[in-house]
Amino acid sequence: MRIDLHAHSNASDGTDSPTEVVAAAATAGLDVVALTDHDTTAGWDEAFAARPTGLTIVPGVEFSCVHTREDDRRISLHLLAYLVDPDNAQLQAEWERLRLSRRTRAEAMVENLVADGYPITWEQIDDLAGGGSIGRPHLARALVDAGVVPDVDAAFRDLLSSRRRYYVRKADTDVFDALALIRAAGGLPVFAHPIARRRGPVVSDETIAAMADAGLVGLEVEHPDHGPDDREHAAGLARDLDLIATGSSDYHGTNKATPLGARLTDPEQYARLLALPTALRPVAD
Repeated sequence: MRIDLHAHSNASDGTDSPTEVVAAAATAGLDVVALTDHDTTAGWDEAFAARPTGLTIVPGVEFSCVHTREDDRRISLHLLAYLVDPDNAQLQAEWERLRLSRRTRAEAMVENLVADGYPITWEQIDDLAGGGSIGRPHLARALVDAGVVPDVDAAFRDLLSSRRRYYVRKADTDVFDALALIRAAGGLPVFAHPIARRRGPVVSDETIAAMADAGLVGLEVEHPDHGPDDREHAAGLARDLDLIATGSSDYHGTNKATPLGARLTDPEQYARLLALPTALRPVAD
């Protein structure tokens, strides 16, 4: 089986519609794909309706979180919430808060860029998002379309990263609060790209152990932003903490170069995930 447990549609910051994501998954020879848009379940129904025969869809959400260290330094991190109850009022309220923060943060970043003469507008960003959850990739695409930078990676590196003066912090949920919310809603929390150092600071092994004690069930070991040493370290942590080791492409359509199926989850690890009690089951034939 070919299993990719992390993909985004244009319900958040991907470029493909949910219909196009599941079609691309089938074309890529996947047996299982998870749709995990940022802080929203808005793409689920379309993906289910468009599901090609033979493809299993795991509904999920990528939850924007933060961990504050003892020295008060904030570290951003993401949880993948699989098979969670989409009607849980507490989760939906929190995701709505996060989506609103993404929008107001994007508006502020556009204002910062325009003030320095960059030729983009809020209307462009809103149009690119198409009614979905707005993220920095939409700003990056507008900058590419305007000829400011050659590609999305350059936009992030030169203008949109947290190290650049145009950056504005968004709201996030404390990761331990998020774990509690996901588990209470019958979901399975997996730590997305836990050692992606190229994205910024990562949490300590001790924090991951504390997350496991608080209900974390898995670590995303195979990920495009993990180098060989990172993958080895994450795999060791998963073994030591008895966590499920997943793998995925973190597909974003043309917003990232990584194709669906570039990283995969071992079928035995997927079976471990499905053996746990959940609010939902994957959508399959």
